[in-house]
Amino acid sequence: MMALHDILVGLLLMVGAIFAFAASMGLLRLKDVYQRMHAASKAGTLGSGLMLIGLGIYALDLGVFARAFAGFCFFILTAPVAAHLIARAAYSVGYRPTTDTVIDPKVPAQPQTDLHR
Repeated sequence: MMALHDILVGLLLMVGAIFAFAASMGLLRLKDVYQRMHAASKAGTLGSGLMLIGLGIYALDLGVFARAFAGFCFFILTAPVAAHLIARAAYSVGYRPTTDTVIDPKVPAQPQTDLHR
């Protein structure tokens, strides 16, 4: 039974590390702040969450697992909101998307607001 436990923990840690590595490659290779933020918020959140769940399972303690699961839920709930707010702030202060970014013509553009009144 411990072999199955060790395999599950190792699998969660490896998959989490792969996602974290993909997030770091996205930060290095993507062109603008929006693409980089997307890579960091999506892949980085999933990678750190999977590693946190793996840690909770490794401990073999219900209290540790409950805290690890609560941390995972916190990551999943807060990272997309934070990424959206950062993207909106970046757009408001003038960071424009790269020319490779495809903008849907059916969606009306957001009016520019002057934050420095």
